[in-house]
Amino acid sequence: MSGRRIGVLGGTFDPIHIGHLAAAEAAQQACELDEIRFVPTHVPPHRPDNPRASGYHRLQMVSRAVSGRAGWEVSDVELGRAGPSYTFDTLTTFRAEVPGAQFFFITGADAFAGIATWRRYPVVLDLAHFVVVARTGTTFESLRTLLPDLANRFVDTSTQAVSAALDAVAAPIFLVRARTPHVSSTDIRRRAATGLPLDGLVPAAVAAYIADHHLYAPAPGA
Repeated sequence: MSGRRIGVLGGTFDPIHIGHLAAAEAAQQACELDEIRFVPTHVPPHRPDNPRASGYHRLQMVSRAVSGRAGWEVSDVELGRAGPSYTFDTLTTFRAEVPGAQFFFITGADAFAGIATWRRYPVVLDLAHFVVVARTGTTFESLRTLLPDLANRFVDTSTQAVSAALDAVAAPIFLVRARTPHVSSTDIRRRAATGLPLDGLVPAAVAAYIADHHLYAPAPGA
């Protein structure tokens, strides 16, 4: 197979943190991605609460987080679309924009465990090569048990070359074993609300943006 390899990493990014960046780096290295598009979600369909920061601020934070990294960029495709943000719609849009490219959708093992609840499942899995990055609490072995119908599509990138798998496996789902930092956006928002430092949790440019715009500060009178 040929064509540019484009990674897609979606999320609320409320705020984006070093865990997100580490997952992107791990996926890029394992799958030899030419570029990665970070896609802030407008309305997350699998979360009960809307993001705390506006779409504008989340877009700005992601832009600062990826600045200076070759091939990394931010897309506002979901922020400009009304209603819930569905991966199926986003991948359909990207495939139309860049015909011939190979898309790799990056997600954590914990999120992928619920893939059967995603809109247009299982068709959505055929729109990109899914790249599942290890996350604390969800093992690849448990995914095989939870998703037996997909087990024959799993490719462990630590033991099998991606290029070979693309030719040998129909619609492969790549498993990336990587030690990514266990960081929580919820904890970061709590720290920001109480004025605690965010060193080592978010890029310095993102920490500065949060401070400059008083993001996540308690509402007056709270």
